Amino acid sequence: MNRREKTKQIAQYTETVCWGYTAENGPDVWGELNPEYELCGAGTHQSPIDIVNPTPTKLPVITFSYQPISINIRNTGNTIEVVHPEGSWIEVDGTKYHLLQFHFHAPSEHTVSGNLYDMEMHLVHKSEDGRLAVIGVLIESGRTNPAFAAFWQYLPSVPGESEEIKDVTLNVLDLLPSAKHTYRYTGSLTTPPCSEGVKWFVLTTPIEMSYSQIAAFKAILYGNNRPVQPLNDRELLIDTLSNS
Repeated sequence: MNRREKTKQIAQYTETVCWGYTAENGPDVWGELNPEYELCGAGTHQSPIDIVNPTPTKLPVITFSYQPISINIRNTGNTIEVVHPEGSWIEVDGTKYHLLQFHFHAPSEHTVSGNLYDMEMHLVHKSEDGRLAVIGVLIESGRTNPAFAAFWQYLPSVPGESEEIKDVTLNVLDLLPSAKHTYRYTGSLTTPPCSEGVKWFVLTTPIEMSYSQIAAFKAILYGNNRPVQPLNDRELLIDTLSNS
């Protein structure tokens, strides 16, 4: 993409984005910004949540079928997102959910017994009948994570900017921990319109990224995490079957 195209793309972005994470347009007022965002303020099954005292339960195993892709990465202004082409999916309890994109929050959105992680990755999936399922991956500071090296140096720093990296391939499965036990509950999108009925699968095992890898993201975006929401009457489960 040449500079003129990028300038046009960024201009289009500034005309359409109206929500964010500041006091003026952040989570506390999302529900007031647009009638379509009403659930952000009035919803009762919202995400993220504080994960505490989950009930151990025998739950259906998640089958992962992710294919290598070239990388199309963009800065939406509120996160950095990798758009995923068709052909990759998860299957759970007889339903296939196709991977649409994955993106990042810093610090984490979900907490575990009140504890925040340095970052969180969300893999957003959609079934043929329109149901959403999200894999949440908690990220903590530790060793350098080589799986992210394929695209981490290309993080777009300007809102509205995108990069297509055709000569690098990535299999998203390599970004996940080997152990894939999950916390499970039904919630919502963590950004407007905060649609409910989303199946959440938060991996119990975090992954590590180095301090410098985390700092590279935080230098572009930090504080793009919605506060935890009340669990209310929802079940919070942890699977006891092997899923590795």
